[in-house]
Order: sequence, then structure tokens, then C-alpha cells
Amino acid sequence: MNKTARFLSIAAVAAFASFGAHADEADGSQFALKFDTNRTRAEVQAEAVVEAKTHSMEPAGSRVVTYKSNADRAAVRALAAEAVRTGQIPHGEFSAM
Repeated sequence: MNKTARFLSIAAVAAFASFGAHADEADGSQFALKFDTNRTRAEVQAEAVVEAKTHSMEPAGSRVVTYKSNADRAAVRALAAEAVRTGQIPHGEFSAM
């Protein structure tokens, strides 16, 4: 009796699990793309040329803005040293004020 109950319970679990295995066709045809094929090759190529001229592959903000400074290096170092002495900017590893 114990073997029969065990066999029937295993068969029931296997039958229940097999329902999920047959959910769709093997080739995945429900995901097939639908294309509108009434456009000519020349129309598609003309659209591609316009898109290539107007669309940039460069990410926004990726260009580096250059700035030409006329400040003297020694003057900037002196200003930075003065700012450290007066406590306007932090210095060293402990930078919290």
C-alpha cells in the first residue's frame, strides 16, 4: 500500500510538472516579428542616409571643453597657499572642517 501511494504521488507530480513543459512551440513562433514590407529599397536607403547625417554616435556630454587660462602658475600656487593658511580650503588627509 505504501509503495502504491508513493508511486501515485510521484506520477501526479510528474504529470503536473509536464504541463509547463508544453506551454508553447519549440521554435518560439509567438515572438516572431511582423514587418511592413511595402517600402522600396530606395526609400529605406534614403532614410538611412538622412539618419546617418543627423544622428551622432557620440554620447551626450562626452566632449571635453578646453579652457585657455592666462593665469601664472606661481600666482595660483600663492593664492592656494594663502587660502590654506586662512582656512578657506582644507589641507591634508583630514579635509572636514
